[in-house]
Amino acid sequence: MELTTGLARVEERIARACAAAGRARDEVTLVVVSKTYPAEDVRILAELGVRQFAENRDQEAAPKAEACADLPLTWHFVGQLQTNKVRSVLGYADYVHSVDRVRLASALSAEAVRRERAPLECLIQVALEKESGLGGGRGGVAPDGVGELAEALLAAPGVRLAGVMTVAPLEGAYAGSPGAAFERLAEISRDLRSLDPAATMVSAGMSADVEEAIAAGATHVRVGSAVLGVRPALG
Repeated sequence: MELTTGLARVEERIARACAAAGRARDEVTLVVVSKTYPAEDVRILAELGVRQFAENRDQEAAPKAEACADLPLTWHFVGQLQTNKVRSVLGYADYVHSVDRVRLASALSAEAVRRERAPLECLIQVALEKESGLGGGRGGVAPDGVGELAEALLAAPGVRLAGVMTVAPLEGAYAGSPGAAFERLAEISRDLRSLDPAATMVSAGMSADVEEAIAAGATHVRVGSAVLGVRPALG
């Protein structure tokens, strides 16, 4: 797919969804998920005005971010993050969307302080399927664990509680109902803002469910294949 065409189609979808939801277009930030695609594609999209990119594997993200270091980009890390990758990830990421345990929050805090960098923006990844007792092996904290993790982030130096993130569940009560899932995330976001009114980010929605996410109040949508085309098979 021509990148110009893919980006234009996604921008049109976002604009339509914002209009349908009675929201201003500038309330929603497009984050292009560039995983499995080369730095050259990031550079082309940057020329087209994209500034926000996401990756989910550090071994791919670190060299790609370095190859694009001359560009004014913001990098989001959206994959499950092991503590032994924290030092590398904080070398390029401005946002980590996948904070799902206190131990990871502590590791991110310690590395951010060590680097004396601007506060790392942290989102709590909510695994909605865990509300149904499912998804044990997947990343994300159950909704009833969000408060404890939020308190840990609020108390930690070097990091900032930015908001919440989710992926539409494949199992449990919200399977096949991304709109309902994102409405539930919006409720969790409202509860979180009672702890910290500045934690306003809601990261939800991917290529297949951008419209549902925007209708439910997402502030950031993470879109890969709809912009970049179908992913090549990973070798």
